Amino acid sequence: MEIIRLAGLIPVLVLTACHGTDQPNTSVKNDVPTEWEFNFFTPKALPAVVTFAVVQGTDGTIYRFNTLDSTKALNGVIGEWNDSARALNGHWNHVDSAPKHILFCWDSVIDKKVYETHLTLPKSVVEKMQNPYGEHYPHNTVQMGLAPEGKVAVWLSGVARGELSYRVTPSVMKTVSGDKLDICKGITRFSNGYEYEKDTEDFIKGKKYPYGSW
Repeated sequence: MEIIRLAGLIPVLVLTACHGTDQPNTSVKNDVPTEWEFNFFTPKALPAVVTFAVVQGTDGTIYRFNTLDSTKALNGVIGEWNDSARALNGHWNHVDSAPKHILFCWDSVIDKKVYETHLTLPKSVVEKMQNPYGEHYPHNTVQMGLAPEGKVAVWLSGVARGELSYRVTPSVMKTVSGDKLDICKGITRFSNGYEYEKDTEDFIKGKKYPYGSW
């Protein structure tokens, strides 16, 4: 992970190395998270791999990830999203400032193409991550589901195991592919082409694409 403290939007800054003014340190309430996480997952047997991510925190810091936690397939997600779905936290995907803007590149193995997704979390969601407002378990993790057709869904989840996730609607959500790729052009783990594993072949046999309602 590479951390750059900057001001502005990710699409403009992601390829730069200029530095802005550091933000002042502020005291943190005991019940407010000091670290936030983000995870990616897919429905059962519909694989995808996130290859690069950029996160801008609320304090202006830009975090660049060339190494990410694996993109898990959740066996309990079949045909549609559900609020109980949540990927387990890994080693790499964490930031020190509540995430506001997220850009990520991903190989949709099931679609056999590269996607580039830009999303911005609304102010109310960011505030929920920063200030629990008396909640016993603060929401400190952004969960992103990746489905066929380049569909992306977003949840918040908290620190408590077994807690239901909270579905949110980004204020900005844009996914492109093909000749519309910008930052993600040429980024792929499958430069020699995509092949389905046997579990995917068995799962989609007799089913109609996109294998559910996403």
